Amino acid sequence: MSVTSAQGFRAAGVAAGLKSTGARDVALVVNDGPLDVAAAVFTSNRVQAAPVVWSRQAVGDGRARAVILNSGGANACTGPDGFADTHRTAEHVAGVLDVSAQDVLVCSTGLIGVRLPMDTLLAGADAASSALAGSDAAGLEAAQAIMTTDSVHKTATATTPSGAVVGGMAKGAGMLAPQLATMLVVITTDAVVDAATAQEALRAATATTFDHVDSDACMSTNDTVILLASGASGIEVGPEELTEGVREVSASLARALVADAEGASHDVHVVVTSASDEAAAVAVARQIARSSLVKAAIFGNDPNWGRIVAAAGCVPEAVAPFDPARLSVRVNGVQVCRDGGVGEDRSLVDMTPRETLIEVDLAAGGATGDIWTNDLTHDYVEENSAYSS
Repeated sequence: MSVTSAQGFRAAGVAAGLKSTGARDVALVVNDGPLDVAAAVFTSNRVQAAPVVWSRQAVGDGRARAVILNSGGANACTGPDGFADTHRTAEHVAGVLDVSAQDVLVCSTGLIGVRLPMDTLLAGADAASSALAGSDAAGLEAAQAIMTTDSVHKTATATTPSGAVVGGMAKGAGMLAPQLATMLVVITTDAVVDAATAQEALRAATATTFDHVDSDACMSTNDTVILLASGASGIEVGPEELTEGVREVSASLARALVADAEGASHDVHVVVTSASDEAAAVAVARQIARSSLVKAAIFGNDPNWGRIVAAAGCVPEAVAPFDPARLSVRVNGVQVCRDGGVGEDRSLVDMTPRETLIEVDLAAGGATGDIWTNDLTHDYVEENSAYSS
């Protein structure tokens, strides 16, 4: 149930010593073909890590044979030397696998502003290449190797109607905000597709899954989502079928990111309905999801609808037109705000479940949009106050 679920892929995850804990910290995913199709989407942060710069260039031809990933260091804001380290990593892995360096994509995650210990990393790449296997266990170990503050590994799989398999792994627990969430994701499929179709499917899938995760409004320098297609099943799939398969896996992984958000005690689904268009609905949902006051109230099990409507009102009318006097809010099914005023007694709302559903009706049209987020807890502050120690 991971990147090795699809035919034509091998993976490995090893402990190279990048992490002081001795946990797995280097992963390798290899596409054995016969196709070497690749697509990717990256962070839109203007500050981009060296692996993002390298991989964006390398995947430009729609091809890749391998992805080397490390936790224990982001290799971001490390200047020309950091980019040279990424290049050296790709060259090294290419030599081991007997492929072109341009067909090796590189991903890193961890602390920003610190160069990677290259001898340790490259030794880890060698160990990972020796451990490559197509087993479920190998896919699991690869997923474990990319974890940072994650408490659990994250994997998913889906089968398309025609029988092609899509599998994936992800890491992410903090700095979760679009565009993309903060994460590294590798998705594999044994479908027969071309590069243009793969890129279109990946972008469409991420637009409604990873782009709708907004944990803490913080965008990373390293966000990368990669799709590899081996064609090993011999099953040809069309654009819509591929998109839905990739979307299913992406949605499962995105939901897992929220469930594992640093310190969270509630997973929060903000759904905005009756908006003028989808963009307006998403804008309002995102504003609510990013409100520290809303998130703190949810942590305190307080269905404070005043904070919700106040957040909605912060969205400019040009972006999301609606009449505040017609706005209504439900929290876990109880309509606590009706037509811009008091609704049912807020004490009727049960806030004890892990998942909190906030529904906002703008009464301005027929469009819907949503965002997944989480509450703001003491544990989140403690986790991120000592991340570099």
